[in-house]
Formats: sequence, structure tokens, C-alpha cells
Amino acid sequence: QVQVVESGGGLVQAGDSLRLSCAVSGHTAGSFTVAWFRQAPGKEREFVARIVWANQHAAYDDSVKGRFTVSRDSAKNTVDLQMDSLKPQDTAVYYCAAKYGIASSDNRHSYNYWGQGTQVTVSS
Repeated sequence: QVQVVESGGGLVQAGDSLRLSCAVSGHTAGSFTVAWFRQAPGKEREFVARIVWANQHAAYDDSVKGRFTVSRDSAKNTVDLQMDSLKPQDTAVYYCAAKYGIASSDNRHSYNYWGQGTQVTVSS
């Protein structure tokens, strides 16, 4: 059974950096995609970034492009989200999600495995 567990959230000021980590277990090697989503109060859960486990191909939402970087550490079985130049509008609960297959998808319904989420709060 695939499990994903997020860590690393917290309270920071605008302009600061924060690194989230997603520990992935139970998956088989090969075609596997891990993504980050976020959900602000009163808003829909939205796509942030994704990475294909095998080839590390990454994609980002326009709102975070150039500020966030997603990476995979196969030795640790983690997918990290480095968030720089944080803005108050980045405040949300951040979720790690995973699916088998490498077909590109920003749709949360494509992802079968979800973590419990970690809170990121950016003060102005």
C-alpha cells in the first residue's frame, strides 16, 4: 500500500523560504508521479507542482514557477518542495499526492494516494 507523509510546514514571513518534504513508501519502481497541491481556506484544492519519479521531469503551476522547486531523492524516498520568495497568498495547507503512471495531470482526481497535509502560513 502506497503511503505519503508530508512534513516541514510552518509560519514564515513574506520573502522567506521553506522546504516541505514528502516521504513516499510502498510504491514500486517505474512509472510513478508525485505532486504537491494546496488548499487555502474557502478555496478549491489546487495544483502546485509535480515530478515523475523515474526521470525527474517536473512541472509547475504558473503562480509558483520560478519560486518553487520540486525534487526527488531516491535514496531517501522523498519528494521535496523548496519554496522561495514566499508570499502571503501562498498560505494554505499543502498536500502531497501520488499516482501510478507518468501521464501529465494537474487534476487532483487523478491522484490516488494523499497525505494528511501540512500548514504553511506566510505573514506580510
